[in-house]
Formats: sequence, structure tokens, C-alpha cells
Amino acid sequence: MEKIFEALASTPRRKILAYLSETELSAGEIAARFEMSKPSLSQHLKVLENAGLVTSEKRGQFVYYSLLRDNLAHTLTGFMQSVCPVSTGLKKESRALAQSKAKAAASKTKPAEE
Repeated sequence: MEKIFEALASTPRRKILAYLSETELSAGEIAARFEMSKPSLSQHLKVLENAGLVTSEKRGQFVYYSLLRDNLAHTLTGFMQSVCPVSTGLKKESRALAQSKAKAAASKTKPAEE
């Protein structure tokens, strides 16, 4: 979680995430949107990738980046639940519901005794 918040602390990295929110972009397409050196941009992309927020794929001579939306959402949800006092009771209730659903599903799959 620490890596994600460190990654989100930078305005350029948040802007990169916004650009990637709807489509994948090549490193060159991302660089065209910023006034910074390519090594600086590369470092920002590396931080985002190390935090698990983006993934890269090399295709030919280009590297394409895309957002790992679920990692960001799960981390932020987990953080909010850990700092929000009302979430503790809700998490317990959710856990109990999940356990009762699992028990009900298990009892339905057991063969009937004769």
C-alpha cells in the first residue's frame, strides 16, 4: 500500500494515470503530453509500474502502458475501510454474510443421504 501512496503523491504520475484511465498509450504518446525529459518520464512510469498501478507491454519498438484499475481500486477501498470507523462493523457483517453463503452453497452440493 505504501508504494501506491508514494506513486499517487506525484502530480505527473496522477496525470499519467488519468491519461491511461480510458485507453492504453505508448511511452511516446505519454511523453508528448508532458514537458519533461524522457528519463524523468521513464522514472515516473517505473514508479507507477513498481506500485502495481500500470503494466507495460513491449510491441515491436514501442512500449505500451495501461492502467491496472483493480489494484488501485482495491488499495484505496482497503485504505478507506481501515481509517473509516463505520467500516469495522460493516466488514464484520460482510464476513459473516460470506461465511453463511459459503455454508449454504456447501450444503446444497452435498449428496442427500439415503
